[in-house]
Amino acid sequence: MEIPVIDLSSAKQDANQLELVDMACRDHGFFLLTNHGMREEIEAMWEVSSSFFSQTIEEKRKLYRTESNPLGYFDKELTKKKRDRKEVFDFMQPRAASNDFNQWPLKDKNFRIVSENFFNAASETAEETLELVYKAYLSTSLFNLQLPRGDKRTSTVRFNFYPEVDPLTEKEQSEELPLGELALNHHTDPGILTLLFQDMVGGLQALSKSIGWIDVPPKEGAIVVNLGDSLQVWTNDNYRAAVHRVLLMDEFPRYSTPYFFNPARDAVLEPLSALSNDPPIYRPFTWQEYIRGRVDDNFAELDEDDIQISKYRFKSI
Repeated sequence: MEIPVIDLSSAKQDANQLELVDMACRDHGFFLLTNHGMREEIEAMWEVSSSFFSQTIEEKRKLYRTESNPLGYFDKELTKKKRDRKEVFDFMQPRAASNDFNQWPLKDKNFRIVSENFFNAASETAEETLELVYKAYLSTSLFNLQLPRGDKRTSTVRFNFYPEVDPLTEKEQSEELPLGELALNHHTDPGILTLLFQDMVGGLQALSKSIGWIDVPPKEGAIVVNLGDSLQVWTNDNYRAAVHRVLLMDEFPRYSTPYFFNPARDAVLEPLSALSNDPPIYRPFTWQEYIRGRVDDNFAELDEDDIQISKYRFKSI
C-alpha cells in the first residue's frame, strides 16, 4: 500500500484519484498533495522556521510555553510517556494583541507576518482538502450542509525541528524522562486532518493496516495529508486516523511544519449517520474535552496512557 500522490486542482473531478484517496484513508490515512498553490507561503515559512531554531537556547526559551499557555517554544514534549528528540514552536490564528495568547519573537518582526500568511493559506488548503476527502468517501456531490467542517479559530501550526542530538543539557537530561527510541513516538493527531510540510530529509513513517510500517517519502513541493481522530470518529472507523512516527535523525537535522485542522470549539465528536449506516461505535464526547486531555498528556507525565478515542468506544464493541 503506497502513499498516493493527488493533484488538488483536478482530483475532485477525477474518479481514479478519488478512489486512491479512499483506499489510502481506509488503510493508513495518508496521501500527498500537489498543485495546492502554496509555494510562496511555504518558502517564506521555511526561512523563518530555520532562523528561529538556529537561535541560542536562551533566546528560544524566552518564548517558553507553560501549563497555562501551550503556545510558544518547547523542547521537553512527551509522546506515549517518552520524551521526544525535537524542538517545537506552536501558534494559532493571530489575533489582536489584547486577545492573543501567541508568543512572537520580538527581534524578528517578519516572523509574525510570515506565520500569519502561512496560517491563512494553510487554512484555505485544509478546507479544500477536507472537501476532497468527503468527496472520496461519499462518491457523491459534496455540498451537504450536515457534514462538519473545520474551524481555523481552533486550528494550530507547529514548527518542528528534529536535531541529531538531545536538545537538553546534561543536567537537564538527568532531571527529565529519558529520550524514547524514536525522534517522535507513534501517535495519531486529535483533529480532523493535518497538512504536513516536510523537508527532504525523510524519517516519517505511517502504519498500514495491510503491511505494517511504511515510509512517507518526501516529495519536493508536495504537502503530506494525514487524517485525525475526529474524522475517524465521524466516519465510525471507516476512515483511519493515521498512526505515524518519526525516526531518529543521525546524519542531518529535520524540519517539518504541521497545520492541525481542528473541529469547532463546541463540536461534538460522534459517528454521523451521513457518513455511516452502521451502529455507532463511539459515544458522544466534546472536542474541548478531548483536546484538553491530549495537550495535558504532551506536557507532563501522567499516571495513565495518552488519551485516545478508544476511551470513548462503547464497552461492548
